[in-house]
Amino acid sequence: MSGDSDPEAPETARPSAIVTGAGTGIGRAVARALLADGFGVTFAGRRPEPLQEAASPDAGANDDALHPNALVVPTDVTDPDAVERLMAQHVARFGRLDVLFNNAGMSGPGVDVGDLDPAEWLQVLAVNVTGSVLCAGAAFRQMRAQDPQGGRIIDNGSIAAQTPRPRSVAYATTKHAIAGLTKSIELDGRPHGITATQLDIGNARTELLDGLVAGGALQADGSVRPEPTMDVAHVAGLVVRLARLPLDVSVPHLTVTAAAMPFLGRG
Repeated sequence: MSGDSDPEAPETARPSAIVTGAGTGIGRAVARALLADGFGVTFAGRRPEPLQEAASPDAGANDDALHPNALVVPTDVTDPDAVERLMAQHVARFGRLDVLFNNAGMSGPGVDVGDLDPAEWLQVLAVNVTGSVLCAGAAFRQMRAQDPQGGRIIDNGSIAAQTPRPRSVAYATTKHAIAGLTKSIELDGRPHGITATQLDIGNARTELLDGLVAGGALQADGSVRPEPTMDVAHVAGLVVRLARLPLDVSVPHLTVTAAAMPFLGRG
């Protein structure tokens, strides 16, 4: 599904971005904010229906119309062929890739390492790490090959990459891997004008967060307490500002949290 456009005439006049996991949550908010800022945006994710709704001119619209600068590409980020098709469709529509918001992910089971089911671990690993690496690799190749070279890859880490919650071993371990991915992109991208940012987010209000902290969140001392949250629109605005930075500016690591959440004081 896509907006009406001739793939032989890519829209090169505007900057463009791919957002994975764009159907819901942080990805949806970021993709819509980039659209509002004038980007051509490809909405990627597993389920077509949420993507179609997110990419509509008016959020929640019940028709098949897309925003004129939006492209919808249902994508399983763990499938290398699907990721390559995503990139090809984006470039056919927009001509180049300026920004990847590498956001698709899953939370994983709420267990300790002793009770972690191997099949559940492999599922979280596939989405959070393999999917992120595949999308970053496809974006890197495109940014390296295009003229002029360059672009920005923003990896959605998590404050769990710095300080995990209890009973989150699968999620925390995979988000620590994002730190290595981002640093590697930043280093390897230097000759090609490619920069990378690990964006660690804490307690942005989404349906996923509501499920994790509804009624309170498990703390390191075993208690369950309410935690402050922040509007996801602030995160989306921050990503837009990162996306608009010139490529001679690098922001390797950025942390944004709800004020007064138990992050610096965990433990």
